[in-house]
Amino acid sequence: MKKTIFIILSIVLVIIICIYMNYRELLSKQTDAQKFNQTFEFYNKEAIYGTDVTTVINKAIDNNQKFNIPKDEKGLYIADDKNSIKIYVYMLINETTYPMESFVNLGLDEFTRNFGEIKFECTDVKYHQTTGKIAEMTFAAKQV
Repeated sequence: MKKTIFIILSIVLVIIICIYMNYRELLSKQTDAQKFNQTFEFYNKEAIYGTDVTTVINKAIDNNQKFNIPKDEKGLYIADDKNSIKIYVYMLINETTYPMESFVNLGLDEFTRNFGEIKFECTDVKYHQTTGKIAEMTFAAKQV
């Protein structure tokens, strides 16, 4: 009888430990996603300058390089479902949306020189479903 109770208690204890460890892992992932998102959501505003957009693009590039996000034949990052981040910039001049890689290829210094004093606003933010981290952000030049 004592042996049976000991076995049952051991099984229950193992189950409780497993549940607790899964709960802690989930909390850790949520905390990581919140910290990551804070870095980018700082720029989710109605009025930021082109210099700030350059900063966001640099952070996205650094993130993609850190997680070894692959590129396609056009040199554009291929979105994954965990860690990639893509930044898009909508230009009123020609009503075209450009991926961040377009500006990187031309030189971010050139973007900053031409659009550093222009006001932009974040018009769209998308999140990865699996991690809750930001997946895409779109910035649009504001009308003057």
